[in-house]
Amino acid sequence: MAELANCSRCDAVFVKSIRDICQACYKEEEQAFDTVYKFLREQKNREATMLEIVDATKVDETLITKFIKEKRLRTTDFPKLAYPCESCGANIVNGKLCFDCSDELRRDLDKHNQQQRKIQEKELKKNTHTYYMFDKNK
Repeated sequence: MAELANCSRCDAVFVKSIRDICQACYKEEEQAFDTVYKFLREQKNREATMLEIVDATKVDETLITKFIKEKRLRTTDFPKLAYPCESCGANIVNGKLCFDCSDELRRDLDKHNQQQRKIQEKELKKNTHTYYMFDKNK
């Protein structure tokens, strides 16, 4: 059964299939991708930065970032093509977070896990009953 949805770009109602955007917006995105890819295929533009690509093609940076995240544009093929970290905004070439932010997140998780372990150990100590036995015959 077909499911109706609103396009995430233009808010138009469409029959949802694989994509979360309508057919018209999909065609626009494909044209934007072709524009960016044609620009980057030229030898002189292979080392263009994100800002240079946006200026030359007039394609929105978020759309270019989407192409990178979908692996339609590979940062290995275009060495200066980077997008912002979702936490601090530093330029990265893969993932969602830069090394510093992911390292900080990892340290915070380790700290949280240690605190949880200490709380569990305290609970175990509270719930542990010690029984003393002595021999009356002695």
